[in-house]
Amino acid sequence: MLDNQSGLVLRRPVTLTVIVTPRWKQEMQQQLQVQVDQLDVQLQQLDLKGKQAIIELQKQLPTVTNPQSNAQMQNIQGQINQERNKILQKKNQILQQMQQAQLAELNTEIQQTQLESFFRVEKGDNLVNKMNIEVVMRDGIVEDIRGDV
Repeated sequence: MLDNQSGLVLRRPVTLTVIVTPRWKQEMQQQLQVQVDQLDVQLQQLDLKGKQAIIELQKQLPTVTNPQSNAQMQNIQGQINQERNKILQKKNQILQQMQQAQLAELNTEIQQTQLESFFRVEKGDNLVNKMNIEVVMRDGIVEDIRGDV
């Protein structure tokens, strides 16, 4: 993006760092618990859909001993198990994040996410310095901006 022929406006990643506080721990636990609860609902829905699919297949195919129906049931069960494993892996990751958040020491800094911002660069600027920027927050309030704004 060209701006007044004297420089450019570029996009850069911004690291969002939070300072661990009791409030941050509580909010993080609540957010992660909501995600765990959503995954539990997904698991219940998956089980229900899987059972319904098998019942429907049993109605459509004449006998359970039919090799075709056995293969289809195994295929359905395999798909259900695959999806179940994906959901359980996500849940385990979130549970680990919950444990890490709980064990985080107060007043330590944790890199939470990446954001993006636009910045102006002109001839003679040190692009590497301008690309490295970090916003530090404590309980939702910006406490520091580190780097070449």
